[in-house]
Amino acid sequence: MNNKNTTKQQKHFNENSIIKIMIVEDNRFIRSGWEAVIQANKNFSLVGSFPDCETAFNSDVSQKTDLVLMDIGLPGMSGIEGVKYLKEKYPAIIIVMCTVHDDSEEIFQAICAGAVGYLTKRTSPDELIKSLIEAYNGGSPMTPSVARKVISSFQNVKGSENENTVSELNEREQQILSLMAQGKSYNTIADEVCLSVDGVYYHIRHIYEKLHVHSRAEAVAEGIKKRLIAPPK
Repeated sequence: MNNKNTTKQQKHFNENSIIKIMIVEDNRFIRSGWEAVIQANKNFSLVGSFPDCETAFNSDVSQKTDLVLMDIGLPGMSGIEGVKYLKEKYPAIIIVMCTVHDDSEEIFQAICAGAVGYLTKRTSPDELIKSLIEAYNGGSPMTPSVARKVISSFQNVKGSENENTVSELNEREQQILSLMAQGKSYNTIADEVCLSVDGVYYHIRHIYEKLHVHSRAEAVAEGIKKRLIAPPK
């Protein structure tokens, strides 16, 4: 579907800007509060307000929306699934998530899916307005407690990646890769590790698969880069 949201454009807020906003929130009291804040601001235009993603996406409102303010814990399609749907259909649409519980995993998933901001529902009306304008201008508004959890989530993922890298090859594979780095022939390697040459080739195939390489040189370079083996002296 071709519409103005299929091509991402840089937006700049000024006093004459009108930001077209859609709300997706199942709690009618919170939804009414958001509606009142948006409708009271001359730079905001409320183009739609819905209790769930299914109702919102079955309408044509997404096509004329600049920014979506959406709950993460929705009935039916979750907020995270809603983000994925919107970013696939309308890549330029701006999505700011809101939640009661600042759960680290949900925050991380929503941001990975394409949300640019994450606020708790305790955010004041003034802060909500500032956050929506910030998101429209290309920023990533976050409640401070949420920001800390986002940083923690990314650090945990980074730590997991490092752990996976270290254990990417088993001890025998690291031993064989180290001997390969020393330039030893496959026959010599077989003798040193007490395997047949076919056994060495078997492990080398697994090394190549795990490191996503196709040659000895690439395997050695990747092994050194990932600190699986020491550089040859």
